[in-house]
Amino acid sequence: MVDVTFWGNVDLASIAIWSFWIFFAGLIIYIQRENMREGYPLVDDDGKDLGLSVWSMPTPKTFDLPHGRGKVTVPSVENEAAHERKDLALARTAVSGGAPYLPTGDPMADGVGPAAWAPRRDAPELDAHGTPKIRPMASLPDFHVSAGRDPRGKPVVAGDGEVVGRVTDMMIDVPEHLVRYLVMDLNPEGSGGQRLIPINLCRIQSDRVTVKSLYGANFAGIPGLADAGQVTLLEEEKISAYYAGGTLYADPARLETQF
Repeated sequence: MVDVTFWGNVDLASIAIWSFWIFFAGLIIYIQRENMREGYPLVDDDGKDLGLSVWSMPTPKTFDLPHGRGKVTVPSVENEAAHERKDLALARTAVSGGAPYLPTGDPMADGVGPAAWAPRRDAPELDAHGTPKIRPMASLPDFHVSAGRDPRGKPVVAGDGEVVGRVTDMMIDVPEHLVRYLVMDLNPEGSGGQRLIPINLCRIQSDRVTVKSLYGANFAGIPGLADAGQVTLLEEEKISAYYAGGTLYADPARLETQF
């Protein structure tokens, strides 16, 4: 028709704002579904699906892991089953949902409660070059203690005052230039098994290294390393959980009301 154009009757501003809202809604749905690749569906204490999400599960996607570490597919029933901890030594204190659980065995050895750990990959964390990030300082000639107290050679004293070992080395996060763990010889004379002490769970003093969360009898149960030259993600998880669990379970008196 003469003198009539298509855009003459179209509100471009309205089209722009509605296009934005449609795009934004799609983006939210996409992000929420991608967020469900691991850890979903949510289940209750009895393993039943809670049905909390209004979105459907995302389609499985396979990722190539760096540095030749294979592939992983998520979501995946097989992947979830491989990382699921079953038969935990816990008993519910009541039938109702949400009731607390109590340990039925040795909670520190069983890895429950404050000593709980997640089944992470049993391989060391790697840096950008594909080498383990955390390594013994003895194998790093370019590293030295530039400030603070050097803990090497100092005795390790437990929360009950017992001397349980001696610090022989430190595990260094090479890219971050940080001490992550102290390496301890369980025999104060220097001929026992090695264990790691998380640097944040000990106190380096002028004449000793103090670990308050554990008592002398607990140190033999600290999870060890498969390779003294590196620590895997799973080993880090178990070691830190063991020390943390000791703050409650190392002494039965710690389970009682504290004043």
